[in-house]
Amino acid sequence: MLSDWELWACANHVLQTHGDKAPLHVAEQIGALALAGDEAGIRTWQAIAERIVQLSSNAPDRPLQ
Repeated sequence: MLSDWELWACANHVLQTHGDKAPLHVAEQIGALALAGDEAGIRTWQAIAERIVQLSSNAPDRPLQ
């Protein structure tokens, strides 16, 4: 598993690269890993997804929660 810092960096990179389509990209990655039976990879992408949600909910156009 990646470090917490690395997971945040990955989440930020996915958001910067894929924008509004970031959730779709994450779902595709998790789906491919599920088909391959890669449980560790699935857990990593789920952790990245959680951070994407947090980063997205704190975007400048949304109020802090």
